[in-house]
Amino acid sequence: MSRLHGTKDFWIGALRTEGPAFAAAVAEAPPETPVLSCPGWTVSGLTRHLGGVYQWVRSFVTSGSTNLPARPAAELPAGMTPLQFWQQEYDQLMALFEGLDPESPAWNWAPQPKKAGFWPRRLAHETAVHRWDAQLAIAAGGPIEAKLAADGVSEVLDTWLPAGRRRTPGQWHGVVQLTATDAAQNWYLRLRGEGVALLDTATVFGHEEHHARAQVTATASDLMLALWGRISFDTLGVTGDRGLLDGLRVG
Repeated sequence: MSRLHGTKDFWIGALRTEGPAFAAAVAEAPPETPVLSCPGWTVSGLTRHLGGVYQWVRSFVTSGSTNLPARPAAELPAGMTPLQFWQQEYDQLMALFEGLDPESPAWNWAPQPKKAGFWPRRLAHETAVHRWDAQLAIAAGGPIEAKLAADGVSEVLDTWLPAGRRRTPGQWHGVVQLTATDAAQNWYLRLRGEGVALLDTATVFGHEEHHARAQVTATASDLMLALWGRISFDTLGVTGDRGLLDGLRVG
């Protein structure tokens, strides 16, 4: 398995690109425009959601505590549009992240060290996916940049699935290979009922063979968007047991 190892600067750089692109798409759409990739959501609701996520993370990421933080409902300040609220929260988040020590203690929901460096990565991918959602609402969805998308695939596999955050609970058994054609990356994942294990093809696991039972080949962006349920795996290059892929969907 080959994975990118991002840094705080890499993820902040992604936020600098994806944030303004999100705002530009929102500015072009009437507030009640449906977000087709998020059934039941409007552009206004999507904007408030993302601004609320930024606000929540800011409230605890520098507190030094690893305890579960409260998550109050994000209320739109009086006289402020959803986009103005999002912009305020984005600007404050970026200022905070610039000075953030990735090694400082901070809560997260994953089975990983409770460190602040979790959050620039998480919010870079949150913003990229919702930028795609907002652009799709105005029929202008562009792909996620290949290196960022490859790291987004890794985040699903090394963070979301081990945390038990599948979209649909179930039992899956087998090995899946994902190949990003534009990022020279391969991931091997063994599904074990409700469990999951990333495989390093350079490591020998007893006498087991690691031949994939399902293989997906696509751009890194399409792989990430399929894992997030934004596009169907059926539109990608799939061989083997298609049913295994339902065990990879998150969001």
